[in-house]
Amino acid sequence: MLVKTKVIVFSAIRYQEKSLIVKCFTEQAGIKTYFIRNAFSKAKNAQNRVYFQPLTLLEIEADHKNKSSLEYIKSVSLAHPYHSLNIDYVKNVMAIFLAEFISNAVKEEEPNKPLYSFMETALLWFDNHEGTANFHLYFILELTKYLGFYFDDSDEFSIYFNAREGVFVNQYNPDCLNEEETILLRKLMKFDLTANEKCFSANERRTLLRLLIAYYEKHIANFKEPNSLNVLIEVFS
Repeated sequence: MLVKTKVIVFSAIRYQEKSLIVKCFTEQAGIKTYFIRNAFSKAKNAQNRVYFQPLTLLEIEADHKNKSSLEYIKSVSLAHPYHSLNIDYVKNVMAIFLAEFISNAVKEEEPNKPLYSFMETALLWFDNHEGTANFHLYFILELTKYLGFYFDDSDEFSIYFNAREGVFVNQYNPDCLNEEETILLRKLMKFDLTANEKCFSANERRTLLRLLIAYYEKHIANFKEPNSLNVLIEVFS
């Protein structure tokens, strides 16, 4: 079936000398993996590798046979060319981390247009703004709303967060964050992207990132800590 859809690139792995295997989240069909022939060709009409950088927003026409793990793209173009994300070193490191994080977290092989819209809108904001040191924390937290395990904050006075149950409680158990971690998590929940990026220290960002990764590990089967985590931490240390 021939499908026209917007996509967000998660990863591109070189296959042999000239080809790529590209994993994307598509607006029309959820997760899809494409085989890109001659991605390293300089021919005018080639589906060049520059299209398939982490978190690139594309419009494609693809042949979806839904019979195997690999599909084929017939045509590709940029949906929203980035202004800063690919040339700003710090943003690029964060994009690589987020692409790997989302790829590990999002498993849907069915359309999820609200999820696609959230990611596209957030990435365009990220590209067009400065002072984005906390963007990855905001994004990872908001993503839980679309994956079905956002925090239940109905009791705003509870002093511990039970990461296993996703609720705030007053009685501590081994699944709970301590009081300081819980306060920090509540601070992130109230965080506004337009706020000063210095509202979290480097140490607080590291702590929050560790807590969020551990939370995903509890709620998504086989979720893996991104390999790019240490590079991200080093950039923001």
